[in-house]
Amino acid sequence: MELVAAATLAKYIGAGLASIGMGLAAIGVGAIFGNFLSGALRNPSAADGQFGRAFIGAALAEGLGIFAFVVALILLFVVK
Repeated sequence: MELVAAATLAKYIGAGLASIGMGLAAIGVGAIFGNFLSGALRNPSAADGQFGRAFIGAALAEGLGIFAFVVALILLFVVK
């Protein structure tokens, strides 16, 4: 009986650790757009050329956050 409780506890700890990536992705997206806005305010003429790159970076960061979310869900509901 204790082995099952330990496995369940380990599963929840692993899912919690995997979900840290979601918060880190949010921090990454904030840093991307914060730095983009700072650069756009300093040089408005170059902002149009960098806008697409900012969205690509944000999409990649969000993709990693979604991947961390999927890993957490797999740990919670698939792993026994």
